[in-house]
Amino acid sequence: MKLITAIIKPFKLDDVREALSEVGVQGLTVTEVQGFGRQKGHTELYRGAEYVVDFLPKIKLEMGVPSDRVEGVIETIVRVANTNKIGDGKIFVTSLEHVVRIRTGEEGEAAL
Repeated sequence: MKLITAIIKPFKLDDVREALSEVGVQGLTVTEVQGFGRQKGHTELYRGAEYVVDFLPKIKLEMGVPSDRVEGVIETIVRVANTNKIGDGKIFVTSLEHVVRIRTGEEGEAAL
């Protein structure tokens, strides 16, 4: 089992969620976050004054998936979230050692 964490642009959330549902992702956690990557934020003009926006709004998606489905989920996120512009985001994959569904006590992949 793997935990896939994807950081995407906020306006791509609905498209990504729908696409993940179509490839069988049954649940995910969505968090509004802020951050920056290589672009280090950007400069904006407000009432004639220039200021630096260090942290950009992003959406963090987290989902547990069986190991054999990881590549398909990654391909779906990349295809749908890609705008070909800087700041499209990143995907991180980490191992899940143990999962327990609280309501039923199911463990492992059955709990996903």
